[in-house]
Amino acid sequence: MKAFIDLDGPRFGCAAGEAKELVILLHGLGADGSDLIALAPLFARVLPDAAFVSPHAPFPCDMAPVGRQWFSFQNRDPEAVLAGVRAAAAHLDAFIDAELERFGLGDGRLALVGFSQGSMMALHVALRRARACAVVIAYSGAVVGSAVLPQEIQSRPPVLLVHGDADEIMPFQSMAEAEQALVGNDVPVQTSARPGLGHGIDEAGIQLGCAALKDHLAAGVEAP
Repeated sequence: MKAFIDLDGPRFGCAAGEAKELVILLHGLGADGSDLIALAPLFARVLPDAAFVSPHAPFPCDMAPVGRQWFSFQNRDPEAVLAGVRAAAAHLDAFIDAELERFGLGDGRLALVGFSQGSMMALHVALRRARACAVVIAYSGAVVGSAVLPQEIQSRPPVLLVHGDADEIMPFQSMAEAEQALVGNDVPVQTSARPGLGHGIDEAGIQLGCAALKDHLAAGVEAP
């Protein structure tokens, strides 16, 4: 029996052997990789030499007849959510390692971009990898397990948090709580509150993501 679920999903951009950067896009609850791959052509404007991949989460969504999930949200007790994130993190870590090997790149040439549940996964995994990725961009997400983060953190990549102040799904306060947890663990963080935005990504958020990718990952930029 295999230890990890083989993840895959839609791809965009450069092929193996050609890519200078790798951007992994992590979708939210009830969606699949086809959702966030739509960001790839927009981000490719500043990363023309990048490969983009948006893996389908490992499990069928248990709150809808279609879509995927990284972990169940039916029980929102913090301990249950943390257990779910940890279980999914093992599969995501294995996928990241395989993709970096596929493209012949190191963590310093990797960006993790997430939305909602995908942001929670991106933040959890990035801070616990032995080597820091270039940047984490988390839209409408949260830091899960902030109480145990000081004991578990292994790397401190720069993080961009973007969140709509009218978010009806993931409370806007989650951004301030995430910022507090990250700053408290010496993680460099930038935040942007998007006025009037619900649970989604607006054009300004995309532009902020492009700027972060260009600053931290574009070819010729020294990886941290």
